[in-house]
Amino acid sequence: MGWKYLLFDLDGTVTDPQEGILNCVKHAYRAAGLEIPPDEMLFSYIGPPLVDGFQEIAGMTCEAAEEAAAKYRERYSVTGLFENRVYDGMEEALGSLKEMGYGIAMATSKPENYALRILEHFGLLKYFDQVAGSTLDGSRSRKSDVIREAFRRLGITEEERGDVIMIGDRKHDIIGAKECGIASLGVYYGFAPAGELEEYGADYVIQNVGQLVPFFSRGG
Repeated sequence: MGWKYLLFDLDGTVTDPQEGILNCVKHAYRAAGLEIPPDEMLFSYIGPPLVDGFQEIAGMTCEAAEEAAAKYRERYSVTGLFENRVYDGMEEALGSLKEMGYGIAMATSKPENYALRILEHFGLLKYFDQVAGSTLDGSRSRKSDVIREAFRRLGITEEERGDVIMIGDRKHDIIGAKECGIASLGVYYGFAPAGELEEYGADYVIQNVGQLVPFFSRGG
């Protein structure tokens, strides 16, 4: 309780990227000569690091997964990142949280340059003090690595980790928060299957965007 810094995930937490991600995953499957599974299965690509997703979901080798990720980004960097929408009420929530004095940053597994372009496109960049994302060379891909990069940019020390909470919609956000020794708030308006956030130990859970500001107004 009594947090000072809020770290937001992007996909499934601030924006709904479903259309763009699914279209780009299908593009990668076609390039690999694979049969495209139903959309319900492709939803699993929303959230985890891309190369991990292609290995775990499509059963690709690491090398094949990296090639598929390159094909995905080929389309995503031009078209897919804007096939996206901001969740209803999210901009108002970010504005209110900013006015309440919280430090707000992004910690996303999406490549950082894409995250910046998306936030700028939708007029949300002004709400974030820092935007930390993954790197295209794979040197910063795990959620915990991204969170630690956000710490570095915000100047958060080991002693201040109790002041930080991670907000995200998938198990990767919860796992990353635990690995970094910070609290987590799981959101169920994103793409987590029922029960996932509790199973991985989210400290708190909310069901919709409208609960964000009341949650932080009362301190948890």
